[in-house]
Amino acid sequence: MTSLDSVLDKDGVRLTIDDAIATVTLTNPAKRNAQSPALWRALTEAGRALPGSVRVVVLRGEGVSFSAGLDRQAFTPEGFDGEPSFLDMGRGPEAELDALIAEYQEAFTWWRRNDIVSIAAVQGHAIGAGFQLALACDLRIVAEDVQFAMRETSLGLVPDLTGTHPLVHLVGYARALEICATGRYVHAAEAERTGLANLVVPAAELEGAARDLAGALLAAPRDAVIETKALLGGALSRTYEEQRAAERAAQGRRLRDLAGALD
Repeated sequence: MTSLDSVLDKDGVRLTIDDAIATVTLTNPAKRNAQSPALWRALTEAGRALPGSVRVVVLRGEGVSFSAGLDRQAFTPEGFDGEPSFLDMGRGPEAELDALIAEYQEAFTWWRRNDIVSIAAVQGHAIGAGFQLALACDLRIVAEDVQFAMRETSLGLVPDLTGTHPLVHLVGYARALEICATGRYVHAAEAERTGLANLVVPAAELEGAARDLAGALLAAPRDAVIETKALLGGALSRTYEEQRAAERAAQGRRLRDLAGALD
């Protein structure tokens, strides 16, 4: 794949490839990158379109805001063209509702695949679905003007786009509950202090900081990073002894691979 090939550009999502680094860009700054079912399907398609050579994926949003969350058109009686409105979804069969939400969630799941490391570069508002999309990534670099918020409860809803799991793991149950139930803003200093952000930079330096981190992630051998990500990702669900065993197994695979490469 040649430098900066555009693999996908549709429904407010653009995917470009530059050797081992892919960039997914939300491209509707006029609406502060508000999200819709069409955008979620495009994000899912972007994940499926990644070539095997990609090791790092950077997620960014054009304009002053990363993503202002769900497009409120979803709550109007007419909804989006060709899509059931959220009100119609609520009136439909339970199995259909569950299947639709599961389909929407697919846009948020692939960022944590073991074969890639994902970085969200977040500026301005990251509200609701925007917050959850940032949480879907492995790492987050944020601008000093970032404002995270979970506003679903104010709409009578819950966060359902896979964001509750990483949020609780990052900040703990009590703070996660308070953030979600109040819908308050989390600014840059708190985000860095609580682990929501790996790094805070001035807005003008956000793109460069994401690029620098992506480059740093490419320094180690790919298979070692894949094994390490899988090892860390499963740590919280394992006991201490189970994690020790997982470490031994992973190191055994690495040593055998290295020994084979030298033979």
